[in-house]
Amino acid sequence: MRKNSILKYIIYGIIGLAAIGVIFQLFTNATGFLTSILVAVIVGLAIFGLLYYFVLGGRNTSSDAKRYKQAVRQSKSKYSQTSSTQTVKNKHQVDPIKKKLKKRPNHLRVIDGNKSKRKKRASN
Repeated sequence: MRKNSILKYIIYGIIGLAAIGVIFQLFTNATGFLTSILVAVIVGLAIFGLLYYFVLGGRNTSSDAKRYKQAVRQSKSKYSQTSSTQTVKNKHQVDPIKKKLKKRPNHLRVIDGNKSKRKKRASN
């Protein structure tokens, strides 16, 4: 435990000396201090940008995300076309011909089974 307390005081001492050095540099050479800070920030941002681009940029997205993005694009194109072609006048008036054309065909169909055979079999 004694080593931890000594190490803690050493770290606090280094941080204090760094703070004193930064304050001294700011008062004696302000322009040099600001340029060095600016250069450090620019270099840090450049390194971060390169790492982000190469590490995270090359990551493949999942197939679900691709399908979702495609569905969003289709939805946007569908609804943007209908809203751009309609005018305010057309929104209030509904043509019965257009109503019939917009109706989608029913994909369900009735399968005729052998209902008469079932009735005979059930009565036997």
